Amino acid sequence: MTIIHCLGSGLVGSFVIKKLSEENIEINVVDIEENKEFENLDSVNVHLMDALEYCKNTSSENEIFVNMLPGSLGFKATEILISRGKCVVDLSFSEVTPDSYNEKAIQSGAKVLWDVGIAPGFSNMLVAYASRFGEGISNVEIRVGGNPTEKDEKWSYMAPFSPKDVIAEYTRPARIIESGKLVTKPALTDIHKIIVSQIGFMEAFLTDGLRSLLETISADEMAEYTVRWPGHIQRFIDEREANTLDYKQLLNDWKFDQSRNEFTWMEVKVDCNNGEKLIWTIFDKGRDGNSSMARTTGLVTASCVKQWINDPNFIQIGVHPPESLPNYAIANVAQTLKDEGVDIDGPAIIL
Repeated sequence: MTIIHCLGSGLVGSFVIKKLSEENIEINVVDIEENKEFENLDSVNVHLMDALEYCKNTSSENEIFVNMLPGSLGFKATEILISRGKCVVDLSFSEVTPDSYNEKAIQSGAKVLWDVGIAPGFSNMLVAYASRFGEGISNVEIRVGGNPTEKDEKWSYMAPFSPKDVIAEYTRPARIIESGKLVTKPALTDIHKIIVSQIGFMEAFLTDGLRSLLETISADEMAEYTVRWPGHIQRFIDEREANTLDYKQLLNDWKFDQSRNEFTWMEVKVDCNNGEKLIWTIFDKGRDGNSSMARTTGLVTASCVKQWINDPNFIQIGVHPPESLPNYAIANVAQTLKDEGVDIDGPAIIL
């Protein structure tokens, strides 16, 4: 029987753990902070300890590590696991990506599937499917964001994952494809208004979210935009330029408030070489006490883990991005989201 090791039990991690606990499998949760959500889950064993130390010492014949640690800490954990030849589903979204250790993984026998969330993650899968279906693609536009349902007089935002990772997202230059070439632009540029049909007017701006797609998918134009309430990002820019932005204060101001209504929305637009134009929109407002970002991100992760449990050859040796998954796996992820009540509008995945 497969043993699952879940590293981190934050907002998204807790949801993934609860979903995986529905399977008849042993789950080890590793975190430095106690989480009482798992007290009544018989299949879940909680280890209150440093995750990196845990990664160095655990050893079982048939195990999968689900890395849900924040940023750089998550990268260090995956690095350790690759050196030990382990199987990893990596949701850490670190700035330094684990594909840089592909050769090391091949040598050690490690199997890694990385960036397995809603975006990057499901967005990559849809782009890859469109490329296969459309005989190649010419243009890709991804817009995605998790936000409070109503605007407020402050930042109109709360971070559904580590606020430090959000700040890093706002400060990293954005890599995009223009005229078939890799171009780097300042983050937060190309601000423009969009309409989210369920909410109203929002704003989108460039961020560095394409990641593996920059190398794995050929296109003339490709960009990803983060979506926020109007005024949010301009305030960030203005305070940064005036040197009045207090990053420590942002960690508090952007703290997630579970009592506040919120939503996650994503749009993936792809122009195919065969003339087809494929558009998917994903929308969720959360349910059963679980946030929309935890659900949309975590369901993608949980689906991939469950598929791997059922098929030990689901991932081959090496480090693989989500767009490497075959169409049947992408269809399974989409169906998982739909079955859990996430609204997906767009073409079906044809096997």
